Amino acid sequence: MLLALANWIASDVRTFNVFGYITLRAVLATMTALVISFLVGPRMIRKLTQYNIGQSVRDDGPQSHLIKAGTPTMGGALILVSIIITTLLWADLRNRFVWVVLLVMAGFGAIGWIDDYRKVVHRNPRGLSARQKILWQSLIGLVAAVYLAFSVSAPSTAQFLQMFIAWLFSGFNLDLPPKADLIVPFFKTVSYPLGVWGFIVLSYCVIVGTSNAVNLTDGLDGLAIMPTVLIGAALGIFSYVTGRADFSSYLFLPHIPGASELTVICGAIAGAGLGFLWFNAYPAEVFMGDVGALALGAALGAIAIIVRQEIVLFVMGGVFVVETLSVMIQVASFKLTGRRVFRMAPIHHHYELKGWKENQVVVRFWIITMLLVLFGLSTLKLR
Repeated sequence: MLLALANWIASDVRTFNVFGYITLRAVLATMTALVISFLVGPRMIRKLTQYNIGQSVRDDGPQSHLIKAGTPTMGGALILVSIIITTLLWADLRNRFVWVVLLVMAGFGAIGWIDDYRKVVHRNPRGLSARQKILWQSLIGLVAAVYLAFSVSAPSTAQFLQMFIAWLFSGFNLDLPPKADLIVPFFKTVSYPLGVWGFIVLSYCVIVGTSNAVNLTDGLDGLAIMPTVLIGAALGIFSYVTGRADFSSYLFLPHIPGASELTVICGAIAGAGLGFLWFNAYPAEVFMGDVGALALGAALGAIAIIVRQEIVLFVMGGVFVVETLSVMIQVASFKLTGRRVFRMAPIHHHYELKGWKENQVVVRFWIITMLLVLFGLSTLKLR
C-alpha cells in the first residue's frame, strides 16, 4: 500500500525511489510491527481481561503454574494483527508469495481462534477436537502445498497456470524443474528431485508439522515467541538471497523470482514477535494461545518451502522438533509399556519438574535456538 504510494510519488520526487529497496522496507516493517504491538497490546490485554478470557492450567503440571490461571490468552491475535497490517503497508501486494504466506497464516490462525474461543469463552476444555483440527489444517496445508508446487517452479502466473494444466492433463504425472528439488545443506550440488507429489507431501508435512510444533512449544512465558523471532529473521535472509539472481548463483542456491519480497513479512514477524514478547515475558501479562502459535508455525513453514530450505528450518527449529518428539515418545511409550519416558511432556515441563526454574528453561532454550539459527545461516556459505 505504502509502496504503491511511494512509487507514485517517485515519478515526481526521486527520493521516494528508496522505498523500492526490499532491505529498507524489511527494516521499516520490523519497526512498524513493533510499534503496532506496543500501541495495541495494552488495549487488547485490557479487553481480554474484561471479557474474562483467561488461561486454564493443568492440574498435573508444575505447581508454580497454578498462579497463571486466569491470565488473558488469545494474545496471538495481537501478533497476527501487527503482521498483517504491516505487510499490507510495506510489501509489494502484487507478489503472489506474500499472499500465500498471509492466507496460510490467517487460515491457521482462524483454526486456533476457534479452538481458543471454545476453550476459554464457552468453557469447553476440548475446544476443537483433534480430528477437527487436523482436518482443517490438512485442508489449508494441502491447498497451499499444491499451489506452491507450481508457483515455486514458475516465474510468472501464466507459467504457473501452464504447468498446473499440464499436470492435470498428464494424469497427475509431471516432473518439476531442479529449483523445486529438496536441497541438502553444506553440499553445492546435492539435491533430490521430488516430483509434484513428493513436493506436495513434503510441503504439507512442513506446514502442518511446524504449526503444531510451535503450538506444543508454547507452554512457558516467552518460550515459543523468541525462537519464532530468530527463525523468522533468519528465513528473511534466505528469502532475500534466494530472490536475487546474483546472490543465489554465487551461493549455489535456487533462484526463486519474487521470494525476496518475503523478507518484508519476515521482518514483520520479527517485529510483531518482539512486541508480543514485551507483554509475554515472565511473568506474562498475556499468553499467545493457539491462534498465534498455529499461525506463526504455518507461516514459517510456508516461507521455508518457498525459499527451498526445509531441512535448514528443521535444524534452526531444533527446539520445536525436540518438543514435538518428546510428546510423541511419551505417548507411544505410555501406550505400549504403560511407562513414561519423561516426567511430563512436552519436554520443557520435564525440566521444570527436575528443578529448573521457568526462566532457566526459557533462556536456555533461547540460547540453544540462537546457536541452531547461526548454524543454519552458516549453510549459506559453507557448501
